[in-house]
Amino acid sequence: MKKIITLLVCIIQTVVYAQVDSSLFKRVAVKDTSVQLNVDAMYSRPFLSIGKTPVAVGGYLEANTNYAVTDGVSEGFSFQMRRMTIFLSSAIGKRIRFLSEIEFEDGTKEINIEFAAVDFEFHPMFNLRGGIIMNPIGAFNQNHDGPKWEFIERPISATTIIPSTWSNVGFGLWGKYSKNKWAFAYEAYLSNGFDDQIINNNLNRTSLPASKLNPDRFEESSNGMPLTTLKTALGHRKYGEIGISWMGGVYNTFQEDGLVIDSKRRVDLVAIDFNTTLPVKTYIRGEWVWAFIDVPSTYSQQYGNKQQGGFVDIVQPVLKRTMLGFEKAVFNACVRLEYSDYNVGTFNENGQNIGDNIYAVVPGVSFRPYPQTVVRANYRYSWTSDLLDNAPSKTAAYQFGFSTYF
Repeated sequence: MKKIITLLVCIIQTVVYAQVDSSLFKRVAVKDTSVQLNVDAMYSRPFLSIGKTPVAVGGYLEANTNYAVTDGVSEGFSFQMRRMTIFLSSAIGKRIRFLSEIEFEDGTKEINIEFAAVDFEFHPMFNLRGGIIMNPIGAFNQNHDGPKWEFIERPISATTIIPSTWSNVGFGLWGKYSKNKWAFAYEAYLSNGFDDQIINNNLNRTSLPASKLNPDRFEESSNGMPLTTLKTALGHRKYGEIGISWMGGVYNTFQEDGLVIDSKRRVDLVAIDFNTTLPVKTYIRGEWVWAFIDVPSTYSQQYGNKQQGGFVDIVQPVLKRTMLGFEKAVFNACVRLEYSDYNVGTFNENGQNIGDNIYAVVPGVSFRPYPQTVVRANYRYSWTSDLLDNAPSKTAAYQFGFSTYF
């Protein structure tokens, strides 16, 4: 904690000094003019460099208000400081780059190093990456920065089935090939993985995100078996991008001191993501994920061995002109449809459907005075069913907030 605070103090001192002499402070431009894919999200961010130093700094901020009512009961109105994220980047050499991402959530309730890796660039199609990597399962896990989205909440499936911003210590290869209007990319990593908290948690359900609570996952594997993550994506400048990814491995501790105490139990996720822009400038992006978990037969049926869910965002620019003194500002209308089922299947005793799912519809509007800043207003309505699939509880939430790179 003290080291992180010291780092932030150094960053603030640098920025203050740069403001005294603005000639030292400049925006780093993204030089890649090829078709942009989700694999580019780590580096296609706004950075500020100081003088002729190889270090660049950036980040983003998210804050909002929230008023929610569930079945007529409300906890009232709240201000929420969702997160502040700091980026540090450095060109170590001509073909060696370092990038880190440190996130502070809910004030300083959670402090996470989400990404801290070095890239060794041998060829556009052959690059080695090692450190704390962001496992590229789906698209949101890679491309999660708040200012890129028109919605205040992160997608349900990308936070409760896929662990949100899921990262681990590991290494692997990645590459990208572009020609004319086409681009192809791949990623392949081995890393530390999940642990028994998937089924041994206080949620009383199968939960992959519960493994994020393990403070030792950046230090050692829980079982000595690597987690494998593979992704491939194809993009076209006109038609958009489609990606297919898989992440899987053994999650449980199956031996201690060489003594076998359990069979090896796997967890596997498969995801499909896409994005496209229609001729009328309507932007559509979505993601669907399936999770398969080997749950011991001794566990009750409330622990699901299969989960699935996804979302689709539709964003329509309504106005693009000078507004409120901002040139080329954009006003958008948008809607998100999402669904997550945490226990796919039926009860063994009577064949009735197992519940434990959620649907949500989120209409909203957004105002972008600059492409890197968004002011958002969302109305969120969701239906949540319990394990027995009784009549769902209903929640309506009104949210207003902003997110911006800095």
